[in-house]
This record gives sequence, C-alpha cells and structure tokens, in this order.
Amino acid sequence: MSPAVAIPVARLAATPRFDVLPPLSLYVHIPWCVRKCPYCDFNSHEARGDVPEARYVDALIADLEHALPQVYGREIHTVFFGGGTPSLFSPEAIDRFLCAARARLPIRPDAEITLEANPGTFEQAKFAAFRAAGIDRLSIGIQSFDARHLAALGRVHDAAQAHRAVEIAERSFDNFNLDLMYALPGQTPDEAAADVATAVATGAPHLSLYHLTLEPNTLFHKRPPPGLPDDDAAASMQDALEATLAAAGYRHYETSAFARPGRECRHNLGYWTFGDYLGIGAGAHGKVSQRERIVREMRWKHPREYVERTLAGEPVQTTHDVAVADLPFEFLMNALRLVDGVDATLYAARCGMPMPAAVRATLDAAEARGLLTRDHLRLGPTALGRRFLNDLLEMFLDA
Repeated sequence: MSPAVAIPVARLAATPRFDVLPPLSLYVHIPWCVRKCPYCDFNSHEARGDVPEARYVDALIADLEHALPQVYGREIHTVFFGGGTPSLFSPEAIDRFLCAARARLPIRPDAEITLEANPGTFEQAKFAAFRAAGIDRLSIGIQSFDARHLAALGRVHDAAQAHRAVEIAERSFDNFNLDLMYALPGQTPDEAAADVATAVATGAPHLSLYHLTLEPNTLFHKRPPPGLPDDDAAASMQDALEATLAAAGYRHYETSAFARPGRECRHNLGYWTFGDYLGIGAGAHGKVSQRERIVREMRWKHPREYVERTLAGEPVQTTHDVAVADLPFEFLMNALRLVDGVDATLYAARCGMPMPAAVRATLDAAEARGLLTRDHLRLGPTALGRRFLNDLLEMFLDA
C-alpha cells in the first residue's frame, strides 16, 4: 500500500478543491440587433444586410467542440440565448445548434432553455417554431408600453407591437419574462406605474424591472437625455413599483427580478449562486470550475473576428484563473443580489474552500451596520443593504 500523501496546509489555503463541481449552464451569445439602443452597453451590433446565421452557427458548434475537454460529461442545467436579439435568427438555426449541443453534452430533460426576443421580431408561426425547436422560455425586451418612452429609448418597436408580442408569447409559451425599465427621460410616477400595471395584467410569470442607468461607452452616457428623474424621484418610483408587484403576488427574489411562485429564472439563479457557466459566441464570458481551479474565459468580441478565429480553432481571446483573493468579492457580488440571501455553506461549496477569516470579520462589520443578516443557516442583505448594495459590496473589495 502506498503511503498517504500529506497535503501542505499552505496549499490547502491557496487552492480551491472541489469534491462536487457547481451546477453548469450554457450561455450562447448572438450579437446582432435591428438597431443599437442608446443605453445599451452589451456586445451588440446593428445588423446591416443579411445576418450570416449559418456561418455563425458553424462557429458556435466549433466553439462548443473546443470547450468539450473542460466540461465533458457534465450535465447542462439551463441554456440561455442572449444578445443582441437572438430572435433575429431563424428557428431552424436555433434548432440546428440545440441538436448539435445535445449530441455533445448531456442537457437535462428538464433544462430551462431561454431565448431573448425583441417585440419587433415577433411572428406567430416563427415563435411556435422556436417552441418546437426546444425553447421553453422567452425573455421579451418590452422596456415600456408607452409610445413616447419607447421612442426616447430608441427602441425599434412601438406600443402596439409590445402588446402583440405578449399575445403571441402567451399562445406558445407558458413561461416568459417581460423586461421593463423605469426612471426614463420625462417619465412620471404615474407613467411608470401604468407600465407595471399593464405588465401585471398580462399575467406574465416573471418580470424584470431595471432602473435606466447611463453606462460608459453608450450614446446616453456621452449625451444624457433631458428630463431624467433625480435619485430621490427614482427611489420613490422603485418603492411604489415594488409594492405594486408584491400586492399582485410577485415575489421579489433578486435585485431586479420578480416572479410568480416557482417561476424564478433558473439560469440567472445559477449566476447569483456562483454556479458555473460555459459562455460561447462573440464576446461571451464564462466561468468553469475544475477540481483545483476556477477559470474565466472571454471569446473574441467582434462577430467577424470571432467567426474567423473560431473556425480556425481559436475561439478564446483571454483566459485566467480566478485568484483566491478575488473569490470572496466575486461570490458576494452575486449572492447579495438575492433578496433571501444564500445558504451559509454555499461559499465553501462554490469556491472550493472555507471563507477566509478576514471576510468573516467584514461580514460582522456589515451586520453591525444593519446592511447584512446572517446565522448558521443563511447569509443575505437586509432591506437597507439591498438599497445600498454598492456600499455593502465595497466593504469586501479589500477583505
């Protein structure tokens, strides 16, 4: 019998070690949209002429092949087609990719498979075909049901198309999300309330509610639109909208997400609980744990370069191991977005090591300030911590 090998204490403290790997999801980025919105900082590109969907799907399949050694044999719990506007692609292209993915990876029979869609791309037959291809959840970028606000946001759809999109979604899907925005240029509290009331009246199982922010490298950041509500007015809007959704039976489970019971977005919950995700497609990011490391990757950002490099066998632009010192902030940046927090043992399970003593001391300090609550069962933000989430997270930057 071989003698037992002693593992140095220093190595145990400096290296993640997983007995059970985190659950794995698949994110697929489709970067084209009809028109780039002035507030959007995602990797999206205005479609000029025909979108090269066949060649792009070739690249996605090649990208997946390249990634197989990292994830081979691991079950896929959720799939998410994000963008851009994935609904610009044909159902045949989505079906071709999903068939290729199922041939290479064990996608669970009950996997949640979401497609982001723009109301301007809705056709009844097309979305029925998406459902037949395996898409079982839509995420629809409504943003507003008000024609004036849609125009101010640079959206390509109008109010009638927004309503029509919801009607079509209801016919083929029993699980869908509506994205809404508030604190829009010139928006009054009554107008924000009307948008939410309209969304509630549709019976949508899930709503995402986002404060309009002026992100760097966007047109709105360079030239802010006039009439934006100030911070106090936006906070009052948020309080009123959240109260309306609670009264309507939606559970506020994540900073910007509200769901009927059992209709929480499983894919996004994977992010917030620091699960793994393989990201493929132009500019896609991924996080994949291995037995003694956690690896982050990013694909080539520009669609043309991504396709050319991927088909040449080089889909990944950057890759790096997540430093142990960065794990507490990365974990908490996600976990503290959840209204109910997370299981107290989740850090060790998702990071492959116990929580450092310095971080536990910072948790004590945050708890003393009323920003966080924890016991031997759960760790999560208080109502005050949710309102000042950035302040809470900053406490852990140097922990």
